[in-house]
Amino acid sequence: MKRQLFMIKQSTKLFGVVALSAAIAAGCSASPAASPAATTAAVEQGVKVVKTAKIAKQKIGEPVEQVGDVVSSVQLDIVAKSGGEVIEIVKKRGDIVEKGDVLFRLDPTDVLIQKDLNSVNIKGAQAGLTEAKQRNSNGIEDAKDGVSKLETAVSDLEKAYNTVRNEYDLGTATKSQLEQAETALSNRKKDLASARRSLKTLQETNSLAQVETSLETAQVNARNIERTLSNLEVKAPASGVLTDLNVTVGQTLAPGGRVGEVQQTNPIKIKSQLTESLANLVRGKNELTFYIPGVTTKAGAKVTYLSDVINGQSKAYDLELEVPNPDGKLKPGSKAQVELTKEDEQNVPVVPSLSIVREGGNNFVFVVNGETVQKRKVELGRLNETNQEVISGVKEDEILVISGQHQLKDQDKIKVGN
Repeated sequence: MKRQLFMIKQSTKLFGVVALSAAIAAGCSASPAASPAATTAAVEQGVKVVKTAKIAKQKIGEPVEQVGDVVSSVQLDIVAKSGGEVIEIVKKRGDIVEKGDVLFRLDPTDVLIQKDLNSVNIKGAQAGLTEAKQRNSNGIEDAKDGVSKLETAVSDLEKAYNTVRNEYDLGTATKSQLEQAETALSNRKKDLASARRSLKTLQETNSLAQVETSLETAQVNARNIERTLSNLEVKAPASGVLTDLNVTVGQTLAPGGRVGEVQQTNPIKIKSQLTESLANLVRGKNELTFYIPGVTTKAGAKVTYLSDVINGQSKAYDLELEVPNPDGKLKPGSKAQVELTKEDEQNVPVVPSLSIVREGGNNFVFVVNGETVQKRKVELGRLNETNQEVISGVKEDEILVISGQHQLKDQDKIKVGN
């Protein structure tokens, strides 16, 4: 009786093993399995017996994420362009400001005194210019009168000289008289030429240049003083958050000193640093998804920059995203999760890890081509348990050798076994 029970158990166990082997062969093989007799014959003929499966797409994992730093899109220093004593502080650190908002004021007393003094200088320069113009005008008129008088005198002397010359020719005038008339005419012509040169100089030379320069200098000083007065109200250089303001009432500031900072937070930026493999996942994309755990839901962010070369300091590729932030919910200094891939990018061609043949740092698989196999070099990606993503080298629906591949060479004949 015991012997019969033992034989029944052994038969049951053997049947289970056979059934399990058949199920595995049916699941792994995309080609018809050879019968035991055919397999034996194939081995005898030198044909390699292998197991195969069709390459299919599977979900390799969740979207690839990378941590990013939330930073303001613009950080501008607040600079006191004019010096003076702080008499009023209008805004405080942490306030949201608009470009041009007054942050604090400096004492204008000294500048107002300079303005009054310069006004006096302008009036004096204007009066001096008016007087100089009058003198210049009078001088030109006097010179014109002098030229006119000399022209008349020369004309009269020419007539007198001609008369004396006629008389000399008739013998009624002496040579001495003729020479005197000629000398008088010559001297008066020289006087006329000199007077004409003086008139031309007065007309062509700007004798008002000095007083005009004094007036222009005073007018430039007036504009400079007005600018200084406007700079005594120190204003926000951009819209954003006043993140730093280091002044107190009564403090005296020097011109050009940095006294604070404004950070523009609409839009805001998300910056991250990627390895080469992660950067390759982003290249060509205009938008990525991001979220801040517990703060925001998933939303799109525009890709504004992805470096082409590695950063020499961080040894990584720089990624920058831009996000509208009208409500100010995204705060500089917080951390965001950036999804470098989408859900549909997780469905990729995969091969069993055990089907990969590794040689000298390279990875190969064998793909069935009729009754032979091709040895293919593959580029591998992510690993998920027993399956590995194939980036290049094989395609979906090709038939892959999943068992017996280590005995194969390129173009070997094969037979699909149980």
